[in-house]
Amino acid sequence: MKTLLPTSIAGSLPKPAWLAQTETLWSPWKLPDDILQEGKHDALLVSLHAQEHAGINIVCDGEQSRQHFVTTFIENLRGVDFEKRKTVRIRNRYDADVPVIVSEVSRDKPVFVEDAKFLRKQTKQPIKWALPGPMTMIDTLYDDYYKSREALAWEFAKILNEEAKELEAAGVDIIQFDEPAFNVFFDDVNDWGIAALERATQGLKCETAVHICYGYGIKANTDWKKSLGSEWRQYEAIFPKLQQSSIDIISLECHNSRVPIELLSLIKGKKIMVGAIDVASHEIETPQEVAATLRNALKYVDANKLIPCTNCGMAPLPRSIASAKLEALVAGTEIVRKELTGGLNTEAYTTQRGTTDSESLSIT
Repeated sequence: MKTLLPTSIAGSLPKPAWLAQTETLWSPWKLPDDILQEGKHDALLVSLHAQEHAGINIVCDGEQSRQHFVTTFIENLRGVDFEKRKTVRIRNRYDADVPVIVSEVSRDKPVFVEDAKFLRKQTKQPIKWALPGPMTMIDTLYDDYYKSREALAWEFAKILNEEAKELEAAGVDIIQFDEPAFNVFFDDVNDWGIAALERATQGLKCETAVHICYGYGIKANTDWKKSLGSEWRQYEAIFPKLQQSSIDIISLECHNSRVPIELLSLIKGKKIMVGAIDVASHEIETPQEVAATLRNALKYVDANKLIPCTNCGMAPLPRSIASAKLEALVAGTEIVRKELTGGLNTEAYTTQRGTTDSESLSIT
């Protein structure tokens, strides 16, 4: 039996105040090392409960075991010096002090696999796990060794593939690669970025996803959005090649964005995670607002390929706001489910276009 419009979240949820500073990215851990891992797993359970309580269908770890969606993975690799830092411009948007690549990069041991195994034991729901994408990784570092963005991206792609294969073996159903850099470096994306992403997914049998958003709801990102004009057409530059790629799912920002919804027609045939929750605002969406976003997307996406989701991670938000937004996402999705099925049981259905694609329905 399958679920129509299975809900999910892009990735992060707010951390408990006892684990890290709330509403803050890169917040130091508050727990001592001897109990930190236990504390991270406790926070993961809190995050999982929030998702399941709200009715989210495809769950994740809420990124409770990482300080940042990119650097936590990088700090577990060889060849990266976190003591020797340099200032770089992140996605042509803001300056940050970042670690330096000083020698050949490699991965000696799994980074998130034990956390994924722990999550797998706690739930029967499908699990999605997020990793940073190769292009976004290189944009969050200073390269003093390879001297080539493309060369470093390919090295990271190989390392990510090693991690992804072990995550799949641990029971992860969907592996997502976060690539906000795809919204900035269009020529590189088309020249080698998508190819590097496909290298990271090579040999995987589970579903693969790429998350391409306009960033967390922090000032640097919201200021950048204000400069983009009345229409945000960044996706238009990369969708044609993504549509031809081997990536199964594309995760996008839609609600309260200025992305022309008709751009979804450029990735026809892919599963689409439609961002129906604005993570840059404390205002809680009504179920009707969520439903309106999904209805607009359904003009261009078959119902059996649409996954209602958040625009991006919600780590910088207050926990109460994030929880309320999860509930709004689920309630709004249920409105559209009933519209599509005429109020019938949504466990078995015919899509809006009148066909059933059993291969694309992996959610039980």
